[in-house]
Amino acid sequence: MSFDRTKLNILPLSQRKSKSDIEKIAINPDSIPTPINGRGEIIDRVAATIIQAKKNKASIILAFGAHLIKNGLGLVLRRMIQEGFVTHLATNGAGSIHDWEFAFHGKSEEDVRDNIQQGQFGIWEETGKYINLALLVGASQVKGYGESIAELIHNDQISIPDRNEIKNEILRLLTDEIPNAKQIGGLVDLLSAIDGADEKYKIQSGEIHLEHPFKKYSFQEAAYSSKIPITIHPGFGYDIIYASPNNSGAAIGRTAEVDWLKFAESVARLEGGVFISIGSAIMSPMIFEKALSMARNVAKQNRKKIENFMIVVNDIQDSGNWQWGTGIEPPNDSPAYYLRFCKTFDRMGAREMHYICTDNRTFFLNLYHCLKEKQK
Repeated sequence: MSFDRTKLNILPLSQRKSKSDIEKIAINPDSIPTPINGRGEIIDRVAATIIQAKKNKASIILAFGAHLIKNGLGLVLRRMIQEGFVTHLATNGAGSIHDWEFAFHGKSEEDVRDNIQQGQFGIWEETGKYINLALLVGASQVKGYGESIAELIHNDQISIPDRNEIKNEILRLLTDEIPNAKQIGGLVDLLSAIDGADEKYKIQSGEIHLEHPFKKYSFQEAAYSSKIPITIHPGFGYDIIYASPNNSGAAIGRTAEVDWLKFAESVARLEGGVFISIGSAIMSPMIFEKALSMARNVAKQNRKKIENFMIVVNDIQDSGNWQWGTGIEPPNDSPAYYLRFCKTFDRMGAREMHYICTDNRTFFLNLYHCLKEKQK
């Protein structure tokens, strides 16, 4: 037996009491940052390394958890993108969802404690319907998760092909000498969704126009406009969009796979570059270590190395007096031993690694201001 999501009472976002209003929480990139006591020298070093990586055309990858967006740093991130201080963005499903809700609704976050008691947590019509629909269409076109959502925000629409056109395209691909299996799979999945039995969520072909009045706050839209990769690395069942009848595991998997390989390609160009991880204890270190191993495997075959790069980790978990970046791991009786994300990054064999323990608003705004000064 499987749970039937069509039985859910799905409410519109307008009925949700949201905790965050983007126009109230958004941080002005030009506002004066709170100084980071004792870490100014490290911020200066990180900024200088980013400037040099930019000149070298090496990867400057920023991976982060959803709190960067929930803390109102979207405008700062947009500036970083537009001014060329980052070449690749990677986040989890929640980071993408909060950004989309801010762009569409102007608000995001809900009271989990209250809504879970009512059986209403995460069960909101527009978020589940339109994000999943954008992913279905993106999967049919072999696009990534990030690009699919960013394109929706940028264009204010989803273009769903006519079902007969989809059938004809499947037939055309099947008659090719070497069929594109991913393309066929995505089209079949989209066709199945369009032919869905549930009338309330039946998908029709054509243009679905969906205004995003607050898109100027969206980092996904900025990445799309600036033509830099934004990759989403979801865990199945982790996010509220999985409650929607429109949700498709095939679409999630296909778009996430596209993004995963884009991420690995950026990691492959990390020699001379910078990898920054902000507020991500699991997603960021886990995808990085696998991608780096893949990249080094291929580099080794070409007698090249990927070792001359900097890793910067920002979080608020105290590691005591342990100095990360020395290549020596803390003993198991030290609290630092259980900061798995720091241990993972410390093992990666980078030229240098720095852990900056402070609020992400303080770190990110200080870094941006330092970059602006050095760019002059």
